[in-house]
Amino acid sequence: MSAMLHGCFADTEYFEITAKSGHSYGVWVTTPPGYADSTDPLPLIYVMDGNWAVGLTAPLIVTQADPYLTVAPYIQVSVGYAGEEAANWARLRNRDLVPPGEPVGEEMMATLAAARDSGAMTQEYVDAYLEELADTHGDVFLDFLTNELHPRLYSSELRVSESGHGLFGYSYGGLFALYAWLRDAPPFATFGAGSPGVVNADSQIHTLVEALPERGVGSVVPQLHVTLNEAELTGPIPIYRGLSRNVLAVVEQLHGKGRSQDVSTALLHETHVTGLQASFLSYLKTCHAR
Repeated sequence: MSAMLHGCFADTEYFEITAKSGHSYGVWVTTPPGYADSTDPLPLIYVMDGNWAVGLTAPLIVTQADPYLTVAPYIQVSVGYAGEEAANWARLRNRDLVPPGEPVGEEMMATLAAARDSGAMTQEYVDAYLEELADTHGDVFLDFLTNELHPRLYSSELRVSESGHGLFGYSYGGLFALYAWLRDAPPFATFGAGSPGVVNADSQIHTLVEALPERGVGSVVPQLHVTLNEAELTGPIPIYRGLSRNVLAVVEQLHGKGRSQDVSTALLHETHVTGLQASFLSYLKTCHAR
C-alpha cells in the first residue's frame, strides 16, 4: 500500500499526528520538482480535506515547472483524517472546518432531507452529519494548524521559509479559509476560499466582516482569493444558489469595508464538485506567482 501511495503521488510523504484536542489527522507532504537539487527554503501551502483533495491538488505541484505559468515554488501540506476516521471525512470536516456557532439553516436541512429521501444518505448518516454541525470547532482546528502542525513542519527536515505560507480550502474548507483570513491567522500570507460554504444568510461571517478593523495606511494585509462556479450561480440546486448569493454578499461587504485591494475573485466554468481543482489552480496563479 505504501508503494501504491508513493507511486500515485510522486515526492509525497505521509504521516499521522494527534492534536492536543485528542483528534488524529493524516498529513500528506508533497515537495515540488527539483526540490532535492535545491537548497532554497519554500513556503508551505496547506490544503484542507486531504482525503479528497490530495488526489486532485497535489499533482498540480508540477505547474511550478510549467514555462507558460509563473507559479512560484511551494511545498503542499494536505490535511485530512487517518485510520477508520478517513471513511467519515465528509462529516468530520463539519466539526473542524465550520466556525463555532455557525447556524444550520433551512436550506441545509432541506438538502439533507432530500438526500435521505432519495437514498443518497441514510437517516443514521443524516443524524451524525447534523450532530457534527451542532458542535463545530473551526477555532480549535485553526489553533492546531497554526500552533501545532506548522511548528512541527518548520522544525522538521523540510526546508521551510519563514514567510509566504498559504491556506486553501473548498466548500466548507473555503468557509474555513475565509474564517481564518478574518481571524488574521498567522503564519498565512494568502488564503484561497473556493466556493466557501456560507450556506446561511445570517452566517457569522457577516459579523466578522463588520468587526474588521480599519485598514491602516501602508499596512500589509494577507491576500484573499475567492472563487465561485457558474453552475452554482445559475444551476437547479437551491443550496448552491443560496451559497453563491451569500458569498457575493460577503464580497460586497468587504468592498464596503475598504478591503477591495486585499480580495481577488474568479468565476469558474465548473460545478461544485468539479470546481475544486480549478479553484486551487486559480488560487496558485493569483496568489503564488513569481
